[in-house]
Amino acid sequence: MLRLAISVVVVVAIVYKIFSRSLSSVGKRLEFDPHVQNSLRLILRVVTIVVVTTTLFTIYELPTTWFLGGSALVGAALGFGSSQTINNIVAGFYVIVSRPFKVKDYVKIGDVEGQVEEISINYTKLYTPSFNFLEVPNVQVMNSRILNCTHEGFIKYTFSLSLPHGVSNEEIIRKCIEPAIEEFHEKHHDKQLRKPECYFETSTHLGRSFKIRIFYTKGRGEDPIQSTTRAIGYDHKKVGHRKEKSRERRD
Repeated sequence: MLRLAISVVVVVAIVYKIFSRSLSSVGKRLEFDPHVQNSLRLILRVVTIVVVTTTLFTIYELPTTWFLGGSALVGAALGFGSSQTINNIVAGFYVIVSRPFKVKDYVKIGDVEGQVEEISINYTKLYTPSFNFLEVPNVQVMNSRILNCTHEGFIKYTFSLSLPHGVSNEEIIRKCIEPAIEEFHEKHHDKQLRKPECYFETSTHLGRSFKIRIFYTKGRGEDPIQSTTRAIGYDHKKVGHRKEKSRERRD
């Protein structure tokens, strides 16, 4: 009996792996939406668990009373010690059904943000602007404010850029921000809805801030926010360096 049960589990695991890889290859070939692939993969996992459980009960000819009693015992244990897990699972199904966002959307969930890479029963996985994967519990997703920056296949994202005083606003825009936008637009023109936009936001005694708005195809290549800010920062350093040289010449 034990050997048969182990054999069944191994066979089901192998079949699951085969179906999972086939699903990924077929999805890429037929260009399925990433969110559809994620949902199908989740259904496959649930079906696999049900098949394994049902098969093991059939092999050992366990009475249904055992199943009910075991379910009650496990439910009580989970209720006392793992309520967070249950809440995560319920929240996971809610996120999947209500669809506040889809895989490859760029979202802000509370104080975190990133591109959605996977939606599982327990967690939503984000690829953050710092190039890290962050798993957000689905309970936190359900209880947080969600801002979906993706619309009609494009990331429409606005972020603030703070710069110190020492250079005029016109010079910053002309020599830092506009060249960076031009460089970004030239490099990624085939992935954009339109050219990025820049607005002056506010000025304090610590520095100035500008609003940068980009329109980028979701799920494509390099992170657009990092690319833009790196270019602006580089241009700002060059302008500052030129300023210092000109002051040295005057002195």
